[in-house]
Amino acid sequence: MTSELMDTLEQIEREKNIKTDELIKMVEAALLAALRKHLHSSQNLEVSINRETGLIEAYQTKKVSEEVRRSDIEISQADAQKIKPKAKIGDDVKISLETRDFGRIAAQTAKQVIIQRLLETERENLFQEYKAKEMELVNGTVQRVSPKGVIIDLGKIEAHLPQREQIKGESYHAGERIKVLILKVAKTTKGPQVIVSRTHPSLVKRLFELEVPEVYEKIVEIKNVVREPGQRAKIAVASNNDKVDPVGACVGVKGSRIRTIIDELKGERIDVIIFDNDQANFIGKALSPAKVESVNLDSTGKKAEVIVPDDQLSLAIGKAGQNVRLAAKLTGWHIDIKSHSDKKALAEQSIAQATADAAATAASEAEAGETAPAEGSSLTQLPSVGEKLQTELIAKGFDSLEKIAAASVEELTQVPGIGEKKAEKIQAAAKELTGK
Repeated sequence: MTSELMDTLEQIEREKNIKTDELIKMVEAALLAALRKHLHSSQNLEVSINRETGLIEAYQTKKVSEEVRRSDIEISQADAQKIKPKAKIGDDVKISLETRDFGRIAAQTAKQVIIQRLLETERENLFQEYKAKEMELVNGTVQRVSPKGVIIDLGKIEAHLPQREQIKGESYHAGERIKVLILKVAKTTKGPQVIVSRTHPSLVKRLFELEVPEVYEKIVEIKNVVREPGQRAKIAVASNNDKVDPVGACVGVKGSRIRTIIDELKGERIDVIIFDNDQANFIGKALSPAKVESVNLDSTGKKAEVIVPDDQLSLAIGKAGQNVRLAAKLTGWHIDIKSHSDKKALAEQSIAQATADAAATAASEAEAGETAPAEGSSLTQLPSVGEKLQTELIAKGFDSLEKIAAASVEELTQVPGIGEKKAEKIQAAAKELTGK
């Protein structure tokens, strides 16, 4: 039996990669528990297995006493000297216990210990395998559907797709093949628990890596992904190779690549946008498919004012504000969209207010007997600047003479209707009026 036990343990070491010595220690601990139960005692018991022969030995240590009051822990000197001839009062004597029945107990115990150990090892290996796959895309089969969630068979283990990670309106059917993102792997008393997702933005990123070789090979880099699951997503991409068009690579010939991803996401629309280090340009692109006239940035509060043509306003905002909301998430800027007409009206209102303020100031100075010309922010004092051009200047942020005087000629030429020569003339006039 002992040789058979060792042979079994050695076979397990070869097949399951669990050290024999480790298994022997576990069997010894289990045999000790069985011995305590058999003897109805837990005092000073010891069990060992010979590593070479597999021989099982059991001992109980008792103290030599002049008067034995507890036979489970004490032994008389006369009985002790039969085991250890020189034993004297106060010595400890190790008494060998009969192990004839231990062969059967050992086999049963070893079997139980090995089964438990194999189960623990299998659970640990599964945990380590799937823990390494967190945030990775995997294929699975819908096993069953319940109000609490969907159970997905991943092959070696079942995963849970909770309601919060399901795409709203998406239905699941037993036997259906599905792609999911491994969101989290946790240890439990029943083994690893795998939580998967269909709503996480990284699911879209992994699908592009799967369908677009340039993304997988990192020729095309995905900078950011935002989405409202089941409805719309925006993905910012950049190329690490000047010869590769990142948008074209992601979309594919006649949309073949992106169509596969959209089908997997059950029709979720995807806008592929070229990433731009120039934040104003990036914000303009992020509002695609709407066309943008201008973007003015306030870096202190990360706020962007975007002007769009009148017929592009609803497209830029999107249904229920979805397009501008996703663009804001993608860029990290708070985006305030205004139509060209709205901005023009505000500019005209600003001009009227500035003119009224200047007139009021002039009247007040006249009453006080002051004759010096008033310096102010009214653009009406500039030569060759009519009402329309004033509106355009204010729309671009040049709403005072001081700002125009401080601007460069290149910046002024960005205003519709102003060329280089006119910009120089306007700037010179502004500097003269402001004394700069």
